[in-house]
Amino acid sequence: MVQFILDLLRDPLTFLSEFIAANGSLTYALLFAIIFVETGFVVMPLLPGDSLLFSVGLLAAASGQLSLTTVIPLMIIAALMGDQLNYYIGRNFSDWVKGREKILFLKREHIEKTEAFYAQYGSKMVILARFVPIVRTVAPFVAGAGRMSYPVYLIYGVLGACLWVISITLAGYFLGDNAWIKANFEKVVLGIVAVSVLPIVFGVLRQQFSKK
Repeated sequence: MVQFILDLLRDPLTFLSEFIAANGSLTYALLFAIIFVETGFVVMPLLPGDSLLFSVGLLAAASGQLSLTTVIPLMIIAALMGDQLNYYIGRNFSDWVKGREKILFLKREHIEKTEAFYAQYGSKMVILARFVPIVRTVAPFVAGAGRMSYPVYLIYGVLGACLWVISITLAGYFLGDNAWIKANFEKVVLGIVAVSVLPIVFGVLRQQFSKK
């Protein structure tokens, strides 16, 4: 499992290309599983959601090995189903999870940072969290633990899942023919991660300046 995650994190484009060549249409099941696990299991915050979506779009444009009309709705459904599971876990098992310093890849500080994000952004956090690694995995759990109104959570969750999957996948699709991106995909992945964590950086800086 650890080696699988490391390979996926290191180069999602190559990983997906090789998996498609070996397994064909089973790739759709793999993509569904990765997105579902990243958003549905609070202890798995390290899966590369953003770079994975970008890679899917790039492969769909460059080789036609993946169908956008199939993969985009599939990943939206996976994200929404994962959210509902994670919300339920938070609502029913928050005391048990928060009582431990670390469970697999989840640290207590991840939960604390996400709670601070909710305090700052409120219900909008459900949408914003989609674009922030780690936070998007912990956010549904925190929403459940905090007893956020489920209808409100569901509405924002649907909006967030649609915006996240569609925007990043289409970005990969329309930029997939760019020669520089193809030659420097690792840098692109790092750039996606850097942009994704900007809300956390701004939030921390704002808190520091407000204290001063």
